[in-house]
Amino acid sequence: MARPPLSKDTRLCISLAGRPSNIGTRFHNHLYDALGLDYIYKAFTTTDIAAAIGGVRALGIRGCSVSMPFKQDVLALVDEVEPSARAIGAVNTIVNDDGHLTASNTDYLAVARLIAEHGLTPSQSVLIRGSGGMAGAVGTAFRDNGFDRGIVVARNAETGRALAERLGYDYAPEVGSRRADVIVNVTPLGMAGGPEEREVAFDPQTIANAHTVFDVVALPAETPLIVAAREAGVGVITGAEVIALQAAEQFERYTGVRPTAEQVAAASAFSRQ
Repeated sequence: MARPPLSKDTRLCISLAGRPSNIGTRFHNHLYDALGLDYIYKAFTTTDIAAAIGGVRALGIRGCSVSMPFKQDVLALVDEVEPSARAIGAVNTIVNDDGHLTASNTDYLAVARLIAEHGLTPSQSVLIRGSGGMAGAVGTAFRDNGFDRGIVVARNAETGRALAERLGYDYAPEVGSRRADVIVNVTPLGMAGGPEEREVAFDPQTIANAHTVFDVVALPAETPLIVAAREAGVGVITGAEVIALQAAEQFERYTGVRPTAEQVAAASAFSRQ
């Protein structure tokens, strides 16, 4: 099934990011084709986020995915903030209903689902490396699912302490000898194309002592950290899983259609070709 020909009635969805990638564009457009939906998706960056969100409202753009560094800035630019974004103080999804902009955080929803799907339990301790918007989504999802033994590791003491305090977790500037059952990388370490793309976010002993290694970096899917965890025989949750689930949540909000797990998997695979 192919989408209808482009016309004046075709609905536009976009993404706004400091460093746009092709993943979301390919994911959403693949599903529009597969489901025959009259939508099109395009990635953008901007130097004026207020004007960009004004354009979303004024031009009737149906949906807007928001990535760093705009996740906090857009909070003041929308009409309604759902609990998933309010609890974190960061937005990754905006839906436009006739000029009324509603913000949510599907990263939070995706992480919460992955915690359940991978059988993680509140009795486990969690260590989160990073203190940005995505770290807030990850930490809040763990806390809201009953994980009360946690630590936030971040070089930025101000944001690290603030996040740890909000979650009720401990704070440390470095991982050092600290260990946890679930270790999560929410930094750019291992990200393709970045200055630290070959870096492993945790040392071999920290990885070996963990029950589950979770890397939110989505590109590549097999980051150096995930590769190291697999080699150590440790369970993994990949950034590819996060981005596919959060994109499926966005897709449903934009279109009203929930793709099947098989359709999401196919779109995710296509987005990485």
